[in-house]
Amino acid sequence: QETSSPSLGKDRADTVIIGGGCVGVSLAYHLAKAGLKDVVLLEKSELTAGSTWHAAGLTTYFHPGINLKKIHAYSIKLYEKLEEETGQPVGFHQPGSIRIASTPTRVDEFKYQMTRAGWHPTEQYLITPEKVQELFPLLNMDKVLAGLYNPGDGHIDPYSLTMALAAGARKYGAQLNYPVQVTNLNSRSDGTWEVETSLGTIQAKRIVNTAGFWARDIGKMIDLQHPLIPVHHQYVVTSTIPEVKALKTELPVIRDLEGSYYLRQERDGLLFGPYESEEKMKLQDSWVTNGVPPGFGKELFESDLDRIMEHIEAAMEMVPVLRKADIVNTIAGPITYSPDILPMVGPHQGVRNYWVAIGFGYGIIHAGGIGKYLSDWILEGEPPFDLIELDPNRYGKWTTTEYTAAKARESYGFNNIVGYPKEERFAGRPTERTSGLYDLLKSRCSMGFHAGWEQPHWFYKPGDETGYKPSFRRTNWFDPVGREYKQVMEKVGVIDLSPFGKFRVKGTDSVKLLDHLFANVVPKVGSTNISHMLTPRGKVYAELTVSQLYPGEFMLVTGSGSELHDLRWIEEKVTTGGYKVEIENMTDEMGVLGVAGPYARQVLQKLTNENLSDGSFKFLQCKHLKLSNIPLTAIRISYTGELGWELYHRKEDSLALYSAIMEAGQKEGIDDFGTYALNTLRLEKGFRAWGAEMNCDTNPLEAGLEYFVKLNKPADFIGKQALKQIKEKGLKRRLVYLTLDTDNVDPEGNESVWHNGKARTIDHVVGNTTSGSFSYGAQQSLAFAYVPMELSKVGQKLEVELLGKNYPATIIQEPLVLTEPTRMRLQRKGESPKI
Repeated sequence: QETSSPSLGKDRADTVIIGGGCVGVSLAYHLAKAGLKDVVLLEKSELTAGSTWHAAGLTTYFHPGINLKKIHAYSIKLYEKLEEETGQPVGFHQPGSIRIASTPTRVDEFKYQMTRAGWHPTEQYLITPEKVQELFPLLNMDKVLAGLYNPGDGHIDPYSLTMALAAGARKYGAQLNYPVQVTNLNSRSDGTWEVETSLGTIQAKRIVNTAGFWARDIGKMIDLQHPLIPVHHQYVVTSTIPEVKALKTELPVIRDLEGSYYLRQERDGLLFGPYESEEKMKLQDSWVTNGVPPGFGKELFESDLDRIMEHIEAAMEMVPVLRKADIVNTIAGPITYSPDILPMVGPHQGVRNYWVAIGFGYGIIHAGGIGKYLSDWILEGEPPFDLIELDPNRYGKWTTTEYTAAKARESYGFNNIVGYPKEERFAGRPTERTSGLYDLLKSRCSMGFHAGWEQPHWFYKPGDETGYKPSFRRTNWFDPVGREYKQVMEKVGVIDLSPFGKFRVKGTDSVKLLDHLFANVVPKVGSTNISHMLTPRGKVYAELTVSQLYPGEFMLVTGSGSELHDLRWIEEKVTTGGYKVEIENMTDEMGVLGVAGPYARQVLQKLTNENLSDGSFKFLQCKHLKLSNIPLTAIRISYTGELGWELYHRKEDSLALYSAIMEAGQKEGIDDFGTYALNTLRLEKGFRAWGAEMNCDTNPLEAGLEYFVKLNKPADFIGKQALKQIKEKGLKRRLVYLTLDTDNVDPEGNESVWHNGKARTIDHVVGNTTSGSFSYGAQQSLAFAYVPMELSKVGQKLEVELLGKNYPATIIQEPLVLTEPTRMRLQRKGESPKI
C-alpha cells in the first residue's frame, strides 16, 4: 500500500485528470507514455476508491459493437504485458469465457455475432454443447444448445491493475496527487481552466473528467448535467468447493444469458454476479438529486440476497455444485450507468477543452483501451477510429434525470437480453423531443428513437400485425415497408424528418469558414449541396447538406445522431481559427417534412403560387416560399432519390403544413412513409450514409465520394493534404455494391464478406458489409461492402455471411435504380433510363 503526501506539486499543467479509478489512471499512463509533459491526476481520497476497487474484474474480447471490440482487445493485450513493464503483479487470469445459449433465438444471436467477429482479429468461436462441457465439466447440460467461446477472456484484480498503471504513469513522468479534492472549475476566456482544489489552484490547458459516480458533481460545477446514475450491483463469493478444488485447470468464466448472471472461479470457490430485472434492481437515486455523500470512498451498500434469489436458483440449476457451497462474502457496490450503459468518452460540446471518460458500467475491460483512445485523440486532434456510440454529445437537454433513471433501470435489467438488429427500447419515451406530428401519428405507426426524437419507422394499415416484433429474420414490418416503397416510387409519400440536426451560420467570415471546413465548394445563394467535413488525416468526420439561403447566411443539416457531434467540431474550428461568425442550433425549433414521388410537384403546386416546374425550381435549389400560407424554406432534394422536396418550417406549423399537404394530395393517393422505406430507397440509388459507408474509419475516396470532394478548389480545407497523399499512394480497399441471393434474412451491415481464394484452399473473410436491406424494386437483397481493390470489379462473385450461412453475392454496377434527376437528364437526351 503506497501513500502519497497531499500536495499539488505544481501550479500549471497541460492536462488535469480528475478521478483516480482505473480509467483516469490509464489515461494518465497513456498520455505520459506518449510523451506529454505535465500530466496531473487529482484523486479526492485514494486510487481505486469508488467503483474500481470492488469490481469483479471481468475481461472479455466479446462486444456486440464493432469498434468497441478494438477497445476490449487493446485492454487485454496491455494487461498481458503490464506486469513485465511496471514490475507490478496484476493478478491476470485468462481461462477463457463461454456465453451460454439455451434457446434457439439465442443460437441465432450467436450466429449474428459470429458474422460480426469474422473480420476482427480477436478469437471467437461458436462451440457445441460437447465442447462446452469439456471446458466447464461442472455444468448441468440439460438446456445448453451452444456456446460462444472467447479463449483469451478472463478476469484481473482491479486494485493491482490500477496500481500497475499508476506505477507506469509515474515512471513516464505523470503526477498522481491524492488526497486532493477538486472544489471548483473556472473556464477562462482563452479556453484554459483554473482547477480549484483543497490545496490551491492549478491552471490547465484541458481537463478530463474521469470521476466515476462523482462525475455528475464535477459536471455541475460548470452547469453540465451528465446523465449518470449509480446502480447497486451485487456479487457473491463462495467458500471452497471440493469439486472446484479438484480441477487441474481454472474454469472459464460462464455467462448464462437466460439466467442473467456471470460466474467464475475465485480461488477454490466460485464468484457469481447477477443483473436483476428492471423492477427489482436498485438505483441510488438520492445521489443524483443530492450528490454523493461527502465521505463515500471505499464503502459498500447493504447487500440484499432476496433481490437476487431467482438468479441464485438459476445458477444452482446450471452449476449444481453451488447448492452445497457456503456464501462467504456478498459485495454490493455502486457502478455508474449511463442511459444506454455505454460510457461517454471525448470532448464535450458547448465547453472548451473539457473532456470526459465517464459512465463506465464495465470500467475494467474498457480502462486500457479508452486510456489509449483518448490519449491519441488528445495528442493528434482527431479520434484514432470511430466510436460515435460513445460520443458524450449523443445526449442533450432532453436527457432529464427521470429519463436517465428509467433508462438505467432498463439497461441494467436488459443486460443479457437478446440483441436484435433494429432494436428498440421503450423506457423513458417519449422525451420532450417530439415533432409537431407526434400526437397525430403515434398510434398509426411503429416509432423509432433517434437522439431523443420519435420518428416513424413504418405505418400500419388494417390487417397488418402491428407493434414492435424484433427478429433476426424478416418480420412484421417487411410487407408494409414494401407498400411504402411502392407508394413513393409510383405516387407520392410524406415523411417526418424533424429529427435532423439544423444549424444557422452567418457572419462576415461564414463563406471563409465553410470553405475551410468542407471538402466541397461553398454553394451559391439559393443553392444546396452535399458536403463532407474531413479530419486532418482525411477521414470523413461528418456529412451535411449546406444551403446558402441569403448572402453569407447558411443552413447546415445533419443526421439526428450527429447533431452535437458535428456542432462541437464546427465550434472548435471557429474558435481556433478566430472566424467571425454566429452559429445557432435550430434543431428543436424547426420541423422538417419530406415529400417525394412522381406526383410530389403536382401536390405541392396546389398549395403555392411559386412556380415549382423543373425549369423554375431546379434540383438542389432552395427557396423561401409559402405553402398554404405557411412560410418555409424548401429544398429540392430527397434521400429517396425520387422527385421531392424537404420543407423546413417552424415546428409549431408542422401539423397545419402536414394536414394541408395530405388534403391537397387526396386525388394523387398521397400517403405516409417511414425511415425503413427511406433506407431501401436510398440503398437502391446507391446513396451512402454517414455512420455506415463513411465515418472516422474511412476516407472519402474509398467510400466513393470523389464527386463531393473538390481537391482542386483554392481553399486549403481540413484533410486536403492528407487526401492528396492517399490518392497518390492508391487505395487498398473500396466500397462496392452487391446483390445477394438470400431466403428470409437480409443484410444489416457489419457482416463478414467471404471470398473463395484461388491461391488458398480455404475460404477467407476479405471484408465487411456497411449497410443492407431488401430491394423491393429488384426483389433481392442489396448491400454496400468494403473489399480489397483486387476484388472490387463489377461481376466479382463473393459471399456474405448471414446467421451462420454464406449467401452468394455479386458486385454490380451502381446504382440499381437511377435517381429522378438522372432519369430526366437521360430522357431529355432521348435515352431510355433504367428505373
